[in-house]
Amino acid sequence: MREKIVVRTNDPDKPDHKLVVFGSVEKFVNIRPGAVLLSGLAGKEIEVLVRIIPEDKYPFEIVGTSLIRGKYVRCELKEIDASEGGGYSLSVLNLRNKRGRYSDLITLKTTSKIRPEIKIKVYGNIFSNEPRKSKP
Repeated sequence: MREKIVVRTNDPDKPDHKLVVFGSVEKFVNIRPGAVLLSGLAGKEIEVLVRIIPEDKYPFEIVGTSLIRGKYVRCELKEIDASEGGGYSLSVLNLRNKRGRYSDLITLKTTSKIRPEIKIKVYGNIFSNEPRKSKP
């Protein structure tokens, strides 16, 4: 990773300093998909499975899950056996049964000192089969 930044100072002779910051960024965890989109018809089951696989160099366990709102979403975490690749499977289920949109945020609590929490965004877009009422 390489980023350029400008530092502004109160030095009248040289008010701006240009700096280049660089370093390597290592992947901590593989999350697929990175965000959850629950989209479909009201009344139908809408579920997304998220796979969470810690990188070998940074092992951790997930010890809890929480939602910011939790009104329209339920999630269930299961550990995946090492013979099947290891990691975790997070089932995210839509609870909204009428047309509308929503968002929420899942927080995974981990045993890692590097990253004690992992956040996964959730977006819901629920449709209705009923035709929209037109305004007079």
